[in-house]
Amino acid sequence: MLEKYYPYEYARSVFAVDYKKLYEMGYRGLIFDLDNTLVHHGEPSTEKVDKLFAYLNKLGFRTILLTNNDEERVKLFITNIQTDYICDADKPDPSAYLKALERLGLPKEKTVSLGDQMFIDIIGANSVGIPTILVHYIKAPGEVWLGFKRYIEMAILFVYRRRKKYTHRLGNIIKRRKK
Repeated sequence: MLEKYYPYEYARSVFAVDYKKLYEMGYRGLIFDLDNTLVHHGEPSTEKVDKLFAYLNKLGFRTILLTNNDEERVKLFITNIQTDYICDADKPDPSAYLKALERLGLPKEKTVSLGDQMFIDIIGANSVGIPTILVHYIKAPGEVWLGFKRYIEMAILFVYRRRKKYTHRLGNIIKRRKK
């Protein structure tokens, strides 16, 4: 029952993913959520995110932002990034993910979707069979209340981590923290 919410992988951030390994495994497309996945809600891109997208392009990935935000928000974000985007996507509607695949020109088997919300990003991509990576949401400094859904996600994540057949379905693609 909870399996539809389970990601293929869980990462502490988009920067903890080994994209080179993903590419070597045959993946060619990346679908990214925007707010609280790449930057905190409403913020412009950062130099670190800009460098990530430049690196992904250099590796050969096709990227697309799939967001429920409007175009004004996305244009603020992509000032220094070369990527396609779909605004007002109405996620988790499966048709949004199918449209992203069409724009990428790739099948679901060669694409990975990354996002911070189980009830939107993960369930939407899972519903069409796109492998998923749940990244820990970006929290604003001093932010205390996370919202009711975040607490439910934490409980589902607790169960997910104990169901080993559902974890690490993409293999060893998460970079471990250096000690």
